[in-house]
Amino acid sequence: MSKKVSLTVNGSRFDIELEDAFAQYLIKQMKNDFNTDGNNDAKTLLYAYVRKNAELFKQEEELFKMLDKFNDEMQ
Repeated sequence: MSKKVSLTVNGSRFDIELEDAFAQYLIKQMKNDFNTDGNNDAKTLLYAYVRKNAELFKQEEELFKMLDKFNDEMQ
């Protein structure tokens, strides 16, 4: 089942259809980064993008540390 998720940026509304479980997760996350009921400027969009990539960077670093530790223990 799919669900429509919408966001307004610089006065333009963008709608996307997503799988329901992911849509619910995304809506919850978007409420942390955006005005989901109104307009968002490009700066807000850029800051959200940078924040999410910083989170992914940290997660990737932690993952590689765990993999290195695991590989060291397996040898």
